[in-house]
Amino acid sequence: MNHSPAAVPTQRRYDVVVVGGGHNGLVAAAYLARAGRSVLLLERLGHTGGAAVSERAFTGVDARLSRYSYLVSLLPERIRTDLGLGVELRRRRVSSYTPVQRAGQATGLLVDNGDQAATAEGFRRLTGSEREFQAWQEFYGRTGEVAKAVFPTLTGPLPTRAELRKRIGDDAAWEALFERPLGETVETSFADDLVRGVVLTDALIGTFTHAHDPSLRQNRCFLYHVIGNGTGDWDVPVGGMGAVTDALASAARRAGAELLTDCEVTAIRTDGNEAEVVFRHGGEEQRVDASQVLCNAAPRELERLLGEPPSGPDPEGSQLKVNMLLRRLPRLRDRDVDPRAAFAGTFHVAESYRQLADAYRDAEAGSVPSVAPSELYCHSLTDPSILGPELREQGYQTLTLFGLHLPARLFAGADHDTVREAALTAVLAQLDAVLDEPLADCLAVDADGRPCLEARSPLDLEHDLGLPGGNIFHRDLAFPFAEDEAGEGTSPGRWGVATAHPNILLCGAGAVRGGGVSGIPGHNAAMAALGW
Repeated sequence: MNHSPAAVPTQRRYDVVVVGGGHNGLVAAAYLARAGRSVLLLERLGHTGGAAVSERAFTGVDARLSRYSYLVSLLPERIRTDLGLGVELRRRRVSSYTPVQRAGQATGLLVDNGDQAATAEGFRRLTGSEREFQAWQEFYGRTGEVAKAVFPTLTGPLPTRAELRKRIGDDAAWEALFERPLGETVETSFADDLVRGVVLTDALIGTFTHAHDPSLRQNRCFLYHVIGNGTGDWDVPVGGMGAVTDALASAARRAGAELLTDCEVTAIRTDGNEAEVVFRHGGEEQRVDASQVLCNAAPRELERLLGEPPSGPDPEGSQLKVNMLLRRLPRLRDRDVDPRAAFAGTFHVAESYRQLADAYRDAEAGSVPSVAPSELYCHSLTDPSILGPELREQGYQTLTLFGLHLPARLFAGADHDTVREAALTAVLAQLDAVLDEPLADCLAVDADGRPCLEARSPLDLEHDLGLPGGNIFHRDLAFPFAEDEAGEGTSPGRWGVATAHPNILLCGAGAVRGGGVSGIPGHNAAMAALGW
């Protein structure tokens, strides 16, 4: 993570103040400083990076884990080039592995990006025919064409619905992804329950919804998970997520932006032309003026800073993030698959279509799912640099687990820690069910003899990172277009970052085309601030 020494602003007034030092705030600061604007960035925590940080999570253990966000798909090459980011992103050869028990046998589905024939054979073994693999190719062929059409628009002015539909040029794809609940398309395209579940998982990451939600929240989540850089690949940042934000912080500083940490913004005041930002630093209240303020915090937090009443529903995250360090990878019950291949991609656990639906119903009824779905991956298989030399030599590996259908409401009572432990127990029980040995036997221990395992609920993320309700997208994701006819509420403006105040812009995940580690809303807010 990027630390800066205690400091004070060098001037009383800036062209731009950026509130929040996560990756999008850093992108915005870098672009604006490069354009000659005087820029001050204020970050509440003692370091920049927000959710995209690398940290030594376990006492006395030389392993720098991507503690919160952990993979990169949506960061455009354009931003990396513009800002001179020397960040390496490595493609994962294995897309996914999904274990299952069929006909009394442990088996599974391995999707290998580097061996189409092997993937086709895996589909045949699982389903007994060619049909599902052909359907898989057709489905992702179509989403791939949508990705090629949509992704380049994300760093340009916000298109209208009609403009984006015309750009895609495929009415069937538009209907399937933008107009009808995703479950209809999944059920029409695929017959196998497990294959359906693998497809649907991308619609549920951090989003508490179901396949047939008429609001299409699942479609919006799915879209952002399959369009990254026109391919939908999810890449591993070498050095961990902190390498990305360290590079961004360096780029912003090189351009002349001032980055101050341990500065908690407490109020923003504006008349639409000039703004005042009030913050606490070193126990003292300070103020700076600016022509423009870019907010990298969630829209709900911006409303609080402006002294405005909350608008819309309360944001709610839906996940359990578990970080682990293992002495070795566990053996699988499916002996046909090497654990190094299975854990190199996304390892799906209890994520068949039926299991996902059952888990949603449990959580909606107020209970931790009895069969808790999750997905895992091992960063260190693709990038061992995050481990110290001794750990690498001894075969240690990291393991990241992301639990689904665990909304913040489940953890909101006085027994938060008890519910978090129950959720952790539930997801690990399902993982153990597909392993040939208990995961506990593979866990490393820290310098105090404790297992190297930590779990973070949505409310932990709210506490740690200031995410309302632990929502990793700041609020519900939006389709990447403006409605052809303006409806109620504030227009997102030319770049999808506008607020009700002309000189205050969103530059974080809560902007239109926000979400994920992308830098896109930071770029777009900078373009809007420059009047482009």
